[in-house]
Amino acid sequence: MGCALSPKAASDSTTSVELVIVPLYKPRTGRRREKVIGGPPLIFAVLALWFSAGHVPAAEHDAIPVVVADFDYEDTSGETEDRRAAHTARVKIFPSLLRERLAREDKYKVLRLDCANATCSADSLGAEDLVAAALKVDAQFLIYGRIHKMSTLIQWGSIQVVDVRQKRLLLKRLFSLRGDTDEGFRRAAEFVGEMLKGVTPKL
Repeated sequence: MGCALSPKAASDSTTSVELVIVPLYKPRTGRRREKVIGGPPLIFAVLALWFSAGHVPAAEHDAIPVVVADFDYEDTSGETEDRRAAHTARVKIFPSLLRERLAREDKYKVLRLDCANATCSADSLGAEDLVAAALKVDAQFLIYGRIHKMSTLIQWGSIQVVDVRQKRLLLKRLFSLRGDTDEGFRRAAEFVGEMLKGVTPKL
């Protein structure tokens, strides 16, 4: 509210002052808040509906389904100390290390072979049955191989990668295992995982 003075003539020729109250209006200086329709709950609901409709991230959608078979083992070292139990245990865990390594890559979707045998390897199943087992779980890549202990200090590994859908051999390589220890096998699995980064399907 505001006040203003207004002169008014009186009957006795004197001048009087009439107090007139005039409302004052101040313009709004603050920015008007705009109401946002929806907000985070609506966004999350839309995303949930989008994913439920079958839409998946590109990395998962494009991931190559791959299976890693058990590795076969051969020992011609002739060591006097019988360490076959320790060697067999390391060879058995090597495919698991390789699966863990590949699972860290967005490029691959690691599957499991449906195998009734205690060991699902090329020697135990045979090449044709191993490929059939990979196709059964809808894999595209089959990775298998063997480890050969030639002497106390020398161990070699071989690895093959097959595109079972295209029936193509994509990779056949040898690699060395430095150190007959758990750490040596872990490093070998990391090396093989890096080596497989260059393998792509041949369409």
